[in-house]
Amino acid sequence: MIKREPNMIEDDKFDVESDRFSTVEIPETAHKISIDSWFQAGVVLTSGVNSVFVLGYSGTIMVHLGWIGGVVGLVLATAISLYANMLVAKLHEFRGKRHIRYRDLAAEIYGRKAYYITWALQYVNLFMINIGFLILGASSLKACYVLFVEEVTMKLPYFTAIAGFVCILFAISTPNLSSLRVWLACSTILSLIYIVVASVLAAKDGMNAPPRDYSIHGTTASKIFSIIGASSNLMFAFNTGMVPEIQATLRQPAVENMLKALYFQFTIGVVPMYAITFIGYWAYGASASTYLLSNVSGPVWVKAAANISAFLQSVVALHIFASPAYEYMDTKFKITGGAFELKSLTFRIVARGGYLVISSTVSALLPFLGDFESLTGALSTFPLTFILASHMYLVANKSSLSSLQQSWLWLNVVFFSCMSIAATVAAIRLIVFYSKKYHVFADV
Repeated sequence: MIKREPNMIEDDKFDVESDRFSTVEIPETAHKISIDSWFQAGVVLTSGVNSVFVLGYSGTIMVHLGWIGGVVGLVLATAISLYANMLVAKLHEFRGKRHIRYRDLAAEIYGRKAYYITWALQYVNLFMINIGFLILGASSLKACYVLFVEEVTMKLPYFTAIAGFVCILFAISTPNLSSLRVWLACSTILSLIYIVVASVLAAKDGMNAPPRDYSIHGTTASKIFSIIGASSNLMFAFNTGMVPEIQATLRQPAVENMLKALYFQFTIGVVPMYAITFIGYWAYGASASTYLLSNVSGPVWVKAAANISAFLQSVVALHIFASPAYEYMDTKFKITGGAFELKSLTFRIVARGGYLVISSTVSALLPFLGDFESLTGALSTFPLTFILASHMYLVANKSSLSSLQQSWLWLNVVFFSCMSIAATVAAIRLIVFYSKKYHVFADV
């Protein structure tokens, strides 16, 4: 079992309301916890679901699955993801301790080795997601630039550097998840701008276009691999891999509040994502792009506004997914000052700036790394969100589960383990293909 810090504090904020909450221990952290409402957590989760990645789902999911497979797949992925995230949320106060990090929860259930394995899986998952945000942010900036410049001289790596610099400024000025407050409202507005613009312009194109081709192209083998890869993207679309970290910000009762946040995410929160995914595929069929704003036609200023909104939202979303790494660094070096306190400001410039410089360099070096998202889903999202969640819940509650419930959880573990292996093979095949097609620092 993981060794706890000796100066544990107790969450006695709700002593008057319930004795149960006064006995729940909270591990040491440099970030603020137990202060946010369920609605704020729900908005954080919804920001992830409706991030700039939604502009690609028509091309990365629907094109490879078709109408029937895509619609059924999205609905099933929504239900399965809600279920898996609820399992993790219900374990938040396992054995009377608030597990504010995924790795802490795994260590509590399995032992010390699980702490490092889970941390490695989560770190890789979140790092790859942030690489995707940097690439998409740079792509949106370039798309905006191309709208106004006839002779394109700036290449994608330059826009990646700009995106990285803006992300550094934001990371330095925003200490933790709870301090996002006003930025979450901005993120929601920005998401609505590019989703509404892309949906309206795509619908307009669709009404004026000839009949589209909705068939799935390729050889039998390529179709199989594409379907597996698209299935991995489905699961990637709904899951953060950091439920305990977001739940840590919630005030008591943390479990009930997190469940409310998840219900919000998987009902109201998924509507914009569903809309843009289906409208984009309806309008362009098999020719739907992996960045929908490159398909649409319309006024230049409207497309420019959508692209700028997509870029700015990617900055906020990246900060959300980088927060576990930031929390680790701040806690390890005991950085607890305010946003502009000299010591904490200097540390964030060095630590977070260094992290994002490395991320930006990798993004510019391998701009097709966005295609590694399928591999990320296979190696990290499946194990963290589905395999580990089901097995942890099984181990933690084995004595109280019926044989039918245990069989169901084991079925989840086996099924998603097989899916993880199949998706890994499909992703590696895709990576080999793009490695031959592109060179480093390519302008894609």
